Amino acid sequence: MAGSRLEKFGTVFTRIRDLMRSGVIQPAEKPIWYDIYKAFPPKRVPLHVKQHTRACTKKHQTVPEIFYREDEVRAKFYDQYGMGPRPLDLFKSNFVSTSQRFADKYSELKSQSGLDDSALFEETGKALLTENIVLKRRGASAVPAESRDPVLKLKLIDMLTEQQSVDAGSEETTEHTTT
Repeated sequence: MAGSRLEKFGTVFTRIRDLMRSGVIQPAEKPIWYDIYKAFPPKRVPLHVKQHTRACTKKHQTVPEIFYREDEVRAKFYDQYGMGPRPLDLFKSNFVSTSQRFADKYSELKSQSGLDDSALFEETGKALLTENIVLKRRGASAVPAESRDPVLKLKLIDMLTEQQSVDAGSEETTEHTTT
């Protein structure tokens, strides 16, 4: 009780009285008010009484979830592009993440144009591409097979056959020189 500073565990008078009984406070060091309080105690003991509240009387209010338009754009960004091309750099105080740039550009384009959400989402990706921010869709390869140039495929086949013929010709010349 001596270390307690709360008045829940007795009054100041009872704590001083107990400290004097235990010898922590000498009778010469007792407070001035101690003798007066002992001679004229109050009619009602000043104890701390916790007020009881009935838990059932309070209505539980549910807090609605708060979603901003920017959060919906970010969620769609993370669904389509993942974390973006660069990791977050939290050491720089002025670092702006790719998702934040996307959300800013999205809101800027939304205020300027009257496009629907899906078209606006695509336009935002294109606008970031013009700012040298390359976004790769999740699960998509770098270049889809359908979009490859068929002429390029023919050129690669020609280069491969030419390389094989050169290799075959060099093997024949090495065989003639060794025999």
